Amino acid sequence: MAIRIVRLGSPRGKDEGLRIGTVRRPPRGIKKEDYARKDIYDVWYPNLAPSEALLKEAQAAEDARSWSSFQRKYIAEMKKPEASRSLDLLAALSHRTDMAVGCYCEDESRCHRSILRTLLLERGADVAP
Repeated sequence: MAIRIVRLGSPRGKDEGLRIGTVRRPPRGIKKEDYARKDIYDVWYPNLAPSEALLKEAQAAEDARSWSSFQRKYIAEMKKPEASRSLDLLAALSHRTDMAVGCYCEDESRCHRSILRTLLLERGADVAP
């Protein structure tokens, strides 16, 4: 059992389980009933996405300094009670069932999902490589 960190829209892995979209907005131009069929996500969970203002900051981050600033602010958002409890829940569930969390970004190293990976590991989650 484990959590996989994935790019939404990528082909599903064999043992991926439930795919959770940790994004601020659902995809445009796709019917809601087609999200799972198109390997986007099964459940939309924006609670773990960066806030709207922070999302804009991340999209504008062009250098290491601005990315580092985004990381600090996103980690601070994830320390808020609702987000923190959500991370704890996913970490606990990772020992009982397969699931995936993801975002649309092409490059995981410049995406909040890379930070989610670290936060989940810090909580003792079983995270697939």
